[in-house]
Amino acid sequence: MKRVFGVKKDKEPPPSIQDASDKINKRGDTVEEKIKKLDAELSRYKEQIKKTRPGPAQEAVKARAMRVLKQKRMYEGQRDMLYNQTFNLDQVAFAADGIKDAQQTMSALKSANKELKGMMKTVKIQDIDNLQDEMMDLMDVSNEIQETLGRSYNVPDDLDEDELMGELDALEADMGLETESEGVPSYLQPDKESDFDSEINLPSAPIGQAAVPGGRSNAQAEDELGLPPVPRASLRD
Repeated sequence: MKRVFGVKKDKEPPPSIQDASDKINKRGDTVEEKIKKLDAELSRYKEQIKKTRPGPAQEAVKARAMRVLKQKRMYEGQRDMLYNQTFNLDQVAFAADGIKDAQQTMSALKSANKELKGMMKTVKIQDIDNLQDEMMDLMDVSNEIQETLGRSYNVPDDLDEDELMGELDALEADMGLETESEGVPSYLQPDKESDFDSEINLPSAPIGQAAVPGGRSNAQAEDELGLPPVPRASLRD
């Protein structure tokens, strides 16, 4: 039977967009090389036309140049058509890549959604609220403990705050009066020096030389002051 009807051949997979784009680009490169060769040939014909005198020879060169120019225009049209095909394939490839990215994004979102649902089953809003309430209660108890430990042991509890405030106001008023009368409060003024001379009743020290009455010697005058006599030296001629 196989010999009669033959065997079905496996179909080749259709070319991908990238394969088709590569094939068209190769064709475009081939056409581009042909156009460059025609440009070089046209340049050579232009030089010949310049060097050739008007006449049958120049007309023949112009005819050949015209034929090359027509070929160049034909190849340029093919090149532009191939470039347009390549552009269309690139657009299709870009759209296909966008769809693939969208599919991957959807798959990732579905997987993340499934994981989130599984995690949300283990976390309940009521448990979080209860935990927050317990934390607030613990913080209040901690503050009460700190306040209790910070109390002073020697301060009586029956002190009248109004009476203390009155004493504080009176103290501030006294300090204000002292500042206005003397400029400086009494507790900030320096101590006054005591008058030791008045306390021990010492006589004041003599200032200058005491007047010696007539008829008394210098020694007697010094004795009255309580100082030892000083002998006087006599000057002789």
